[in-house]
Amino acid sequence: MTDVALRSKAFVKLGTFLREFCEYSKKPIDLVGINEHWFPEFNAKIDLSGHKNGWHTRENVLFSLENWGRQLTESNINNWLKEYDLTTISPKQVAIIMAGNIPLVGFHDFLSTLITGNNILIKASTNDNVLLPFLAKYLVHIEPSFKKAIVFVEGQLQNYDCVIATGSNNTARYFEHYFGGKPNIIRRNRNSVAILTGKESAEQLHALGEDIFRYFGLGCRSVSKLFVPVGYNFDAFFKAIYPYKTIIEGVKYSNNYDYNKAVYLMSEFKILDNGFLLLKENKSYASPIGTVFYEPYDSMENLMNLLESDKEKLQCIVGNGILKTEIPFGQTQTPSLNDYADGVDTVEFLLRT
Repeated sequence: MTDVALRSKAFVKLGTFLREFCEYSKKPIDLVGINEHWFPEFNAKIDLSGHKNGWHTRENVLFSLENWGRQLTESNINNWLKEYDLTTISPKQVAIIMAGNIPLVGFHDFLSTLITGNNILIKASTNDNVLLPFLAKYLVHIEPSFKKAIVFVEGQLQNYDCVIATGSNNTARYFEHYFGGKPNIIRRNRNSVAILTGKESAEQLHALGEDIFRYFGLGCRSVSKLFVPVGYNFDAFFKAIYPYKTIIEGVKYSNNYDYNKAVYLMSEFKILDNGFLLLKENKSYASPIGTVFYEPYDSMENLMNLLESDKEKLQCIVGNGILKTEIPFGQTQTPSLNDYADGVDTVEFLLRT
């Protein structure tokens, strides 16, 4: 078996572990064998992650784990990697600075680096530094050759060949200054939008709620803005997303919702409010938690021109039969293995660096 096959097989086993764990978490059973130790420990890590970061609820962590479990299958991995020549790679030290806005947000970089035969130096965010070390520990358990390839760094990064860093627009300027002398991928703020025409079904609008509310809207793939026709009536939208009303029961979300509502009302901004989501007309893409911006368009041609000019600011565009690159309603938070952040092919970067 080749090195590539060994690494792929290890991640396939990790995918099986994640799928089995998610089933176990829904209906705990008496455990015998390898999972007798690993499942309870992982449960404890998920609890710890939630204690350290209140945005990382068990529901959202399990959602992330379920998605990765679906992706890490033999057929998915083989289809993903068949476009690349992984036979001639010379192992590099890859420094990865991870964000922590949503659970396991840096896992794709982790996967891409290791499966291509590189070594990884991980600078984890303090907001998400519990789950990935556990998964790395399990990965080493099933494939010991990974042990020397994975290093978590607490202090300053040293002795690396290239860098993948994810952060805000402000931190990106620091990253460019500090890592500019090395080959790098530096990711900045991006947001996701949805294009509504008024012809969407109730099911599509309900699915849009998943794009908006999953991870409390904290991810770059979370829809933070709606483009709507001039004169659009939001009644059908509000009715379709009403089942997501329980999100307001989250203390951190409700605090943000209440604060932003108070600011808008004191500033006498015009808002639409259904008790758990605020809609505000605004040309910006980045909306606060508990708020989604909207902007009317007068023609699809003008809207397409705007989106093209702002493409560097956008991660996902949700729609129905509008763009070739659009994402269907309800699917922004379940990217496949070849959905690269910012449209930059991480594997290709690692192969040519």
